[in-house]
Amino acid sequence: MTSELLLAPSAACCATPADGAIDRDGAERVARVFKALGDPTRVRLLSLIAAAGGGEACICDLTDPVGLSQPTVSHHMKQLVEAGLATREQRGRWAYFRAVPHALEHAVATLAR
Repeated sequence: MTSELLLAPSAACCATPADGAIDRDGAERVARVFKALGDPTRVRLLSLIAAAGGGEACICDLTDPVGLSQPTVSHHMKQLVEAGLATREQRGRWAYFRAVPHALEHAVATLAR
C-alpha cells in the first residue's frame, strides 16, 4: 500500500534570495578566478611568482620549475592575468608577472557575504 503526502511549500522554501547575493557579472568574475586556479600548473605558477624575489618573475624563469615550454607557460599566465590573479609587464623581449595582492581573498569574500 502506497501513500503519497502532498506538502504545501513552506515560506522558507520559496523565499526570495537575499539582497546581498552576487549578481551575474560578479559570479562570472569569481568563476574565472576559480577556473584559473582549477589547473595545478597555474596554482604552481602563481605560487612561484608570489615567492620570487621582489614579488615578480620573468616568464623565462617560470618554464624550468614547471617543466613546460615557454608558449605553454605563456598560455597559463594569460589565464591568470585574465582572471585578475596576476599582472603582466612587457620589458623588451621578456614579460614579467606579479601576483595581484588580495585577488583570491576578494573572490572568497564575495562568496562569503
